[in-house]
Amino acid sequence: MAELQDVCDFLKKAGTYHLATVEGDQPHVRPFGTAEIFEGRLYIQTGRSKKVFAQIEANPKVELDACKGADWLRVSGTLVNDDRVEAKRHMLDAYPALRKMYDENDGNTAVLYLTDARATFSSLAGKPSWTLEWK
Repeated sequence: MAELQDVCDFLKKAGTYHLATVEGDQPHVRPFGTAEIFEGRLYIQTGRSKKVFAQIEANPKVELDACKGADWLRVSGTLVNDDRVEAKRHMLDAYPALRKMYDENDGNTAVLYLTDARATFSSLAGKPSWTLEWK
């Protein structure tokens, strides 16, 4: 049985995943590299000054996908901004290289968690597929 940690682990192993947002009727896809479990939720990180953050604020429904070899993961859900310093600190501590650009007290760091989500793992290598849903 798949768990949220399995989703996070796959994103980390893939190294880079792609996050899809929309602006009006135009989709936007960009690479991301942060994934962390905090208080039982799957978090990502970005900057409040970036267009992606404005797009998420306007429409928090997103999809992301990651590939590693013949295996891939697709996750759809709604991102919720968590403005607590503790959540930001947890993410930045997990990714110390980000501290060159971000600080939990800088007013720019944004950490967001997925809710109402569905993760689907698939493989061209004959591995069994699985789906995980969470609120």
